[in-house]
Amino acid sequence: MKLVPLNDRVVLKQLVAEETTKSGIVLPGQAKEKPQQAEVIAVGPGGMVDGKEIKMEVKNGDKVIYSKYSGTEVEIEDETYIIVKQSDILAVVE
Repeated sequence: MKLVPLNDRVVLKQLVAEETTKSGIVLPGQAKEKPQQAEVIAVGPGGMVDGKEIKMEVKNGDKVIYSKYSGTEVEIEDETYIIVKQSDILAVVE
């Protein structure tokens, strides 16, 4: 099965959070925050959204930082993805 986003939507796959801090402290499960970094898996075509022309500025394979409480989580074939609007993506990590 393949996810094909519509309009200005982007499909993200969350990157795995580190389990230790830079100083070597191991974090227990409940202390971990949901990571806000993800990899772009699929990008919608853009186009006219709410009367405005939307140009897609991310591409497949980009590593991005997205808003903490944005998007919709979906699970397909035992993989979890997040579908967000392009405007919920805050930055591309280079």
